[in-house]
Amino acid sequence: MASTVIRPSLAHRSKRASLAIIDDYLGTSAAHFAHIPRSKLQTTVFRETIVPRNNTKREELIDRLSPFELIATMRERTAFPRSILERLPNLKVLLATGTQFETFDLACASELGIAVVAAPGLGRKTALSSSRQTRQDIKAGGAHPTTQHTWALIMALARNVAIDDAALKSGNAWQSGLATGLTGLTIGIVGLGRLGAAVARIAHLAWNMRVICWSANLTQAKADIMAASVGLPIEDGNGEKTFRVVTKEELFSQADVVSLHYVLSDRSRGLVGAQELAYMMPSALLINTSRGALIDEQALLQALLKGSIRGAALDVFEVEPLEYSSPWRKSNY
Repeated sequence: MASTVIRPSLAHRSKRASLAIIDDYLGTSAAHFAHIPRSKLQTTVFRETIVPRNNTKREELIDRLSPFELIATMRERTAFPRSILERLPNLKVLLATGTQFETFDLACASELGIAVVAAPGLGRKTALSSSRQTRQDIKAGGAHPTTQHTWALIMALARNVAIDDAALKSGNAWQSGLATGLTGLTIGIVGLGRLGAAVARIAHLAWNMRVICWSANLTQAKADIMAASVGLPIEDGNGEKTFRVVTKEELFSQADVVSLHYVLSDRSRGLVGAQELAYMMPSALLINTSRGALIDEQALLQALLKGSIRGAALDVFEVEPLEYSSPWRKSNY
């Protein structure tokens, strides 16, 4: 019979609590805990990720984390399945920099008395304190950093920014080829949530792009609500839906730009595979600022090597950080 483990509370304690900040590549997180007196919190930062791809690495990760009572993670770069959580006897709080916990075994954490909490970040309109910075209303032109980065990747890919920069610095061709103009093209939004709608809004207003969208449970009524929520009309001047819901096949077949904004789960893992890539036009672009595992990376790599699509811009990968031997670190595609 399963038993519930009650771990001592951090409240009313006399000794210092121990915090591990993990996967903090840029060393930016410790400052957010600096207001806590050192007499109450001892903080250790680990900038390098240990990927538990085998038993040796798993034991190394457990040895690193087992002394700590609190662990703050960056994104979900390190997974916390049952096999890890059960080996961390001191852990009481697991803090995630986001609101998605697909790689955390929440049921196990609950059994073990580990609190899993989210830090949605500065800038949300629902900030707990009025003294915190709040994000601008999107209808007034505000944009989430992920929205900005999505458009940075779209523009860089469409306008050949990265490839021309690399060519110039390597002493090769002066220009790589003609860039892609976005005006009037079609953007396909996979996952029409807050971020997907924000990206679609810019496409509509800045480039007069046709917006089509898909997710497993998306209805046209929901898409209409999302259009209105970002200050857009439900229909354009021609009576066509501003955010038009299509089938998955239609989206990948018709979109000049496909942008992923989907929640990662067991159902969505590998959402973009060989079949979806085969649907795409040779001139199409694929953008992923969501989660790396949404894409079958081997299928995408083959599509790029064959020239089946024009290009892809990836901000995330299935395994991070990328190994030095990763094919994504090469430039032959």
